[in-house]
Amino acid sequence: MKYRVQPSAQVDETAEIGAGSSVWDLAQIREGARLGEGCVIGRGAYVGTGVHMGDNCKLQNYALVYEPAELGDGVFIGPAVVLTNDHNPRSVDPEGKQKRGGDWEAVGVKIADGASIGARSVCVAPVSIGRWSMVAAGAVVTKDVPDFALVVGVPARRIGWVGRAGVRLTEREGEPGVWECPETGALYEEKDGVLTER
Repeated sequence: MKYRVQPSAQVDETAEIGAGSSVWDLAQIREGARLGEGCVIGRGAYVGTGVHMGDNCKLQNYALVYEPAELGDGVFIGPAVVLTNDHNPRSVDPEGKQKRGGDWEAVGVKIADGASIGARSVCVAPVSIGRWSMVAAGAVVTKDVPDFALVVGVPARRIGWVGRAGVRLTEREGEPGVWECPETGALYEEKDGVLTER
């Protein structure tokens, strides 16, 4: 076995787990889920049926990733984050009968490479989270988040930009639309609300 699973975790036999990954106490990995290499699944975390995760992802304790979520490489999911999957959730249908698996259509959250989702935030499907973006702790994401965006609040709104290092970018003096990472010195350009690496 090229990965580690604690005895109290539940991993379905049809799930695929990449080399070097760790699944900690009380975590649950459902049928057909696919985890890349070097992933860490924290205590009590849940990975739904058929969820796809890239390499080097971290799901912190009690994060809930419901199908059909898709996570790119290097995605960070903070403690107690919830990725929902039902746009119009109901326990029962209009006649009062309990809904079952085939009675609704699951919609997913897509998170691109390098993005971070802060503790106790909620991503309301369907929504896409851009590359290297950062969702602040406690935020509720109800619309797509652009690459490198820093979003906060309920509902989440963009208040700035972050670079690959996760540090808030600062606009260069005398160069409107040019942003710099104070930690790495990397430069970014903003045009029409889109930030790209220089």
